[in-house]
Amino acid sequence: MAAPKPTQPSPPPSGKSSGKRSSKAKAPEAGSERVVAENRKARHDYEILDTLECGIALVGSEVKSLRAGRMSLDEGYGRVEGDELWLLGCDIPEYEKANQLNHKPKRQRKLLLHRREIRKFAGLAFEKGLTLVPLKMYFKNGRVKVLMGVGRGRKAHDKRQKLKADTARRDIEIALRGRGRGGRS
Repeated sequence: MAAPKPTQPSPPPSGKSSGKRSSKAKAPEAGSERVVAENRKARHDYEILDTLECGIALVGSEVKSLRAGRMSLDEGYGRVEGDELWLLGCDIPEYEKANQLNHKPKRQRKLLLHRREIRKFAGLAFEKGLTLVPLKMYFKNGRVKVLMGVGRGRKAHDKRQKLKADTARRDIEIALRGRGRGGRS
């Protein structure tokens, strides 16, 4: 005779069983991210050597516009001026309901970093052919963050080689995934 398997005790019933759901939504997981905009073209145009997560100084109407998911990083770039790092060229459209308190869509925005991080990034940025590029903007624990990358511009033939290598890698992955399914042919 086999012994019965022990079962885990069920939790005691709480006194509240009205059938209504709680009005509070679940809190987001620690470290959860919600991507607002991603600069996919940057990884194609630049060879990214290093990345760094930065905070960004925004006004209220910009945050509201970002929460609505409206933003473009395509023409954005970073510039070091003195001991500060600035994000230029990125477009956050005006928030319709902000009236007179609205922001300028393409204004300079200060990136928030420690001085040692700015010095490290500035040193890399002043090397020949390197550019500070925004890769992604996202909300992390309720705060807006920007993922900045230091990249070296690719030439046209480099872009073609990378595209060929990516296509070959993708074809291999698809072939390997297809082989695992179904069995032998």
